[in-house]
Amino acid sequence: MKAVIALGANIGNPKEQMDLAVAMLRESTELIALSSYYTTKPVGGPEQPDYINAVCIIESQLPALDLLSLLHGIEKSLGRERNEKWGPRTIDLDLIQYGNLLSRADELELPHPRAYERRFVLEPWHEIEPDAILLTRGKISELLAHLA
Repeated sequence: MKAVIALGANIGNPKEQMDLAVAMLRESTELIALSSYYTTKPVGGPEQPDYINAVCIIESQLPALDLLSLLHGIEKSLGRERNEKWGPRTIDLDLIQYGNLLSRADELELPHPRAYERRFVLEPWHEIEPDAILLTRGKISELLAHLA
């Protein structure tokens, strides 16, 4: 099943951590596409350095919660600590969309509940899949146009 994953990092060596996360995704899933790396300002949270962001598309047969666990495992192996909401991080992997699954469970909301309002997700996703549709929200090209 196709999954859209957003990646971000802004402390330590962000580019290296992004490269390592992508390499780990390649080892454990089928990486279909990877966007360019984008430098973006932080959204919310405390004052912190700019982020490097990207989006990748993978194929996986894992159940959604198992895929989420895999992403959390990659984060943990790269030193991610969850101390502060929207705080700085060594790596962040967000499951944005997984096939046509819709979920409002506490442990996993699909599609990601704030993806439609985040340029740092939509822009790199649009780069690698210009005709993509964010379930429940519409074409990402139109969502991006509304952010301008």
